[in-house]
Amino acid sequence: MQLHLNHPPEPHSAPRLAAAIVEAAADISEVELDYSPGSIDVVEDIVDGFRTDGVTGEEMAESLVSFGCYVGEILARHAGGTWHVAAGASPAFPLSVRLPGEREYHPIDWVFQRLERGAGISIRGLYAQAVSGGSSTADRAHG
Repeated sequence: MQLHLNHPPEPHSAPRLAAAIVEAAADISEVELDYSPGSIDVVEDIVDGFRTDGVTGEEMAESLVSFGCYVGEILARHAGGTWHVAAGASPAFPLSVRLPGEREYHPIDWVFQRLERGAGISIRGLYAQAVSGGSSTADRAHG
């Protein structure tokens, strides 16, 4: 998958990708993304809209990566996480958020999975599991 991001998908760029999608969501959808855990519901709604429109992960890759960085920023800010190059991740999505205790989570993958599988993947639920110290089915293959 070829990505055309304004910032490379690297740990130091993730906050900038998140900020860019906050601005884009305000401009395009007139929604406010405020980096609160509750705003994950807005991300799910937007991704569900993409799904309803029948777009693919390939077609929306840049937006999905940016929304994943936004969710990752929520995880980093509210749970003490830091961005890292993910161990064993595909080259297109090399980012993960590492929480205290060396627990690694993949919010970019969460967003792509929500598009692919719909409400069967709860980004909010995956976030809650990460914050509570649990592992998720979506992350077991990566960690």
